[in-house]
Amino acid sequence: MITAQAVKELRERTGAGMMDCKKALTETNGDMEKAVEVLREKGLAAAAKKAGRVAAEGIVKTFISEDKKSAGIVEVNCETDFVAANEEFVGFAAKLAEMASTTTVATVEEFVAQKFNEEQTVQEFLTALIAKLGENMSVRRFQKFSVENGITQSYIHGGGRIGVVVELGCETASPVLEEVAKELCMQVAAANPLFLDKSKVDTESVEKEREIYRVQALNEGKPEKIVDKMVEGRIQKYYKEVCLVEQPWVKDGDKTITKYLQEKSKEVGSPININTFVRYERGEGIDKKEENFAEEVAKQVQGK
Repeated sequence: MITAQAVKELRERTGAGMMDCKKALTETNGDMEKAVEVLREKGLAAAAKKAGRVAAEGIVKTFISEDKKSAGIVEVNCETDFVAANEEFVGFAAKLAEMASTTTVATVEEFVAQKFNEEQTVQEFLTALIAKLGENMSVRRFQKFSVENGITQSYIHGGGRIGVVVELGCETASPVLEEVAKELCMQVAAANPLFLDKSKVDTESVEKEREIYRVQALNEGKPEKIVDKMVEGRIQKYYKEVCLVEQPWVKDGDKTITKYLQEKSKEVGSPININTFVRYERGEGIDKKEENFAEEVAKQVQGK
């Protein structure tokens, strides 16, 4: 019988996951030294040791089905831009984007537990890739898109630094939809909207902005009686900055995205609606650890 203490000891010695340690001990009938060897052979011990290193580089990949009715987007992180350009790493991310377009799961934990090929799950393939390429890697996030009446479209900027997917709804099939979807992808990539429209802006965000603007106006010495009017004016400006349909079109600043959609809807003969969109920027929100290169080389030489 494999005890919890034995699993704990093996985990402390190798840094591998609990389940991997239990499997290794079961496979070796509880022989600790052989279990360590098994984990090393599988690359699990090496992969776990790298898990503490910051993975803020990587790539964003998208996938659009042939009929443009479904799409997927994924961000996969690694430590350096060198590995981010590696063919195996890029291929791995591309396949994950395709998997994302048809997945039935909602969390990253469930996603990486899915089958990647006949023999391995996504996590198992990733672990082997970590051992092979020598860097910490992770599947950070993904999203699925599916539409019956309309299309999906994607745009990748900077070789995978930014990825965008837009889903349009429209009762009429038309080549114009693809043109509109491409323009909106470019808009999202360039202007980085946070919300689709005013109704999607959470109350907390608006109130926070309102309070900031109020303090700013008072600090500027504006009379109390006109502060509220100034604040509301700035809130409307805030909406134009963060809401996609309120933004000026990047190709024509005199025209909002709403106006652009209205014109294209007339052209098609049916209303064109933006169902949803997403913009992933590689490594956004991840605290990057600044390493001293000489120290890093010294650590590797010393086997740390």
